[in-house]
Amino acid sequence: MTADGPLTEEDLSAMERRAAAAAPGPWTAWLEGRHGVGGDSFIQVRPEAEPDDEIYVSRFVEGARLPGQDPRLDADIDFIAAARQDVPRLIAEVRRLRAAAADRSRGW
Repeated sequence: MTADGPLTEEDLSAMERRAAAAAPGPWTAWLEGRHGVGGDSFIQVRPEAEPDDEIYVSRFVEGARLPGQDPRLDADIDFIAAARQDVPRLIAEVRRLRAAAADRSRGW
């Protein structure tokens, strides 16, 4: 896959495989500044899990670890958590639109 080229069916299938291999969603971002959680911000993978099932993310800028309440880290954690839900939906939408375009080109 090239960063600026059109997505092929092979690209979509590879994305779909990665999404299917990840823990099921939905994932939720718990940000220290937004939710008042103690310690570091994290991504909750399975809310029903006992004990907790979480992903912790650290970001380093110029060799220094960003603090837990940094807006850049919060934005990254929000993005990663949302991607678990967003990627499968985007793949399905691309395929739906391609099928609709193919139907129109066949005159259906």
